[in-house]
Amino acid sequence: MKRLPQNVLWVVGSFLLIGFVFAWGSGCNNISPTPTEQANSTESPTEKIKLVYWEKWDHFEAEAMKRLVEDFNASQDRIEVEYVRLVDIRTKTLLAVAGGRPPDIAGLFPEVLPLYAEKEAILPLDGLMERDNINASRYLPVIFSLCQHEGHTWGLPTTPTSLALYYNKRLFREAGLDPQKPPRTLEELQSMARRITRYNEDGRIERLGFSPELPRWFRLWWIHWFGGRLWDGEGRMTLDSPEAIAMLEWVQSFPITFGTESLQRFHATEGPFNSAQNLFIAGRVGMQLQGVWMANFIERNNPNLEWDVAPFPTANSGGHPVTIVNCDVLVIPRGSRHPEEAWEFIRFVQMQKNMERLCRDQWKFSPLVQVSESFYANHPHPRIQMFRTLSESPGAVPAPRPVIIEEVREEVYHALDSVWLLQATPHEAAQRAQVRLQGDLEQQLTQWKRVEKMRRLSWLELMPAREALEQQSASTLPGEGKLP
Repeated sequence: MKRLPQNVLWVVGSFLLIGFVFAWGSGCNNISPTPTEQANSTESPTEKIKLVYWEKWDHFEAEAMKRLVEDFNASQDRIEVEYVRLVDIRTKTLLAVAGGRPPDIAGLFPEVLPLYAEKEAILPLDGLMERDNINASRYLPVIFSLCQHEGHTWGLPTTPTSLALYYNKRLFREAGLDPQKPPRTLEELQSMARRITRYNEDGRIERLGFSPELPRWFRLWWIHWFGGRLWDGEGRMTLDSPEAIAMLEWVQSFPITFGTESLQRFHATEGPFNSAQNLFIAGRVGMQLQGVWMANFIERNNPNLEWDVAPFPTANSGGHPVTIVNCDVLVIPRGSRHPEEAWEFIRFVQMQKNMERLCRDQWKFSPLVQVSESFYANHPHPRIQMFRTLSESPGAVPAPRPVIIEEVREEVYHALDSVWLLQATPHEAAQRAQVRLQGDLEQQLTQWKRVEKMRRLSWLELMPAREALEQQSASTLPGEGKLP
């Protein structure tokens, strides 16, 4: 029987509640005001239209966006945006939409867009984009793909990231390794990890070369550095593929080499990620897969650390660099009282000068194709161009985001846990995950086929400025369009 831990039961219960509220709200016509109702809404001509913007960022990332919000509010006298930081923004935004009290703008992760779209919880932006001449040519292709689902665009990107190998140059030298020659293959990475690892007098690990479990954030994506993927993009999961089994064998090789208990004890000494107790920042881990943001935390907590970055090694050398690319997205929830004004703010963020300021202040690269020379010249991240180059590689993969993402995450994590704890062979773990997830995927696809036609018609009804798509103006110019 499939496991249902307590947190999963909570999520299932939440979605049952969401489904009930959506069904009730659609029948009562309480969720999405019609254009006529919006036009007839009473706004005092002397008062600004107030937009509520929910976002997940805190600390320096939040401060960067707050400055942009202040700039927008000062740039015109009609609209005032309020930035509200929200914990667990994914679930709370969906529940707010279902209850008919959503924010006007929400900052989400792309992985939720397919679910939100199929739940009719966000508005498709195609009509607004066509009307205002914003199109895919403005953005890096791998990033724009994260904003789409079933042929529609559901959000626009803000701050992107790609993943790379951070490594400690001092530990390389102490192990007799050349800091100018990071590993190119996973075999080289394992060899270097063994040379960097040191033990104390009690036989415990004092310094570790590398662990695929530090951090555990990217476990779902390891398969891509082996040339595989989680599913074929259509109707079949591929967790029983040779690449998936090779990935599980690689993960299991670490507890076999260093000992499960020894690694677990070492991992337990890690403090908060954004602190000096982070094991890589503290100089106790030689190599780590991390995102573009890591340089900021190094600078804040251990500016004397000697580090560099390189493409994360792959199973086979000679191919294109492989990375996972992700981003944040701005969406307009269904039921927003002011979708046109929300779109005006989103457009403001997409302007090149504003996007570059936000990304620079968050130590990230721009998702736009066009980038000014001053962006790189004044950027605080010393290796920012490498992360941008990785995102342009033919080996760059958009962060996988099937509608059944939660089921996929649970099963892949269970498979990784079982091989890490030496409780199953890689083949056994792969087969078990494949069988369970294939059933989930087929069930989801069957459900989608039943509602697809109705859902597509509904999306068109929800789409602001959909008449712009029908007109397909011949005067539309590619690229920057109306955005400076």
